[in-house]
Amino acid sequence: MTGFQLLGFGANGWGVWLLAAALMTLAVTATALAIGAVIGTIVAALRLSGSPLLRFLGHIYTTVFRGVPELLIIYLIYFGGSSGLTAIGRLMGYDRFFGMPSFLAGALAVGIISGAYQTEVFRGAFLSIPRGELEAASAIGMSSALRLRRIIIPQVLRFAIPGLGNVWQLGLKDSALISVTGLVELMRASQVAAGSTRQYFLFYIVGGALYLVLTSLSDRVFNGAERRANRSMPSAMGKA
Repeated sequence: MTGFQLLGFGANGWGVWLLAAALMTLAVTATALAIGAVIGTIVAALRLSGSPLLRFLGHIYTTVFRGVPELLIIYLIYFGGSSGLTAIGRLMGYDRFFGMPSFLAGALAVGIISGAYQTEVFRGAFLSIPRGELEAASAIGMSSALRLRRIIIPQVLRFAIPGLGNVWQLGLKDSALISVTGLVELMRASQVAAGSTRQYFLFYIVGGALYLVLTSLSDRVFNGAERRANRSMPSAMGKA
């Protein structure tokens, strides 16, 4: 079979398989980014807290999960989670092995890693808010909840967009490591197709090209979001 036939969408082609795997990569990365956003927001609040203990705990989290290899975290979540589920099942009278779903394990592992980076993104974005705006809001009697909704959240999101774009790209690349759990994302699909056809060069090149397509499209999305956010803040743009 020719390369075009192997990459086609016919009965013997791998095109549908690869596109489905690319969508799975996007799904895992998006889920991980959402998990990381929740974790990052909480830990950023700890890092910005007035309590030395809370700041220390936040620092420990970011240091550990930015310093430990991503693959090790995936193994810990996947195999450790499976062991935990099996132990819980035995306590409930089920004498069999319970495996952690590959998608859940992968998204959770990458999300925890992403959360460590998003913590610093959100913390830096908050520190970029002009102090005068927060002081003026307090001076006119604006409540903490209103100040959070009207001033802090909109500006944190605006300042965080470039950093979140970088975190998204890291998540896309880290998602390739989830193939060790058996989840058929883009890296795993490329491996299976290459091994089945013995066309290793072809399918790994195509897999790499698809990753580049995903990252290029992602760049466009985040750049568009950044331009849109800055358009709504003309005064800030004028100072830039």
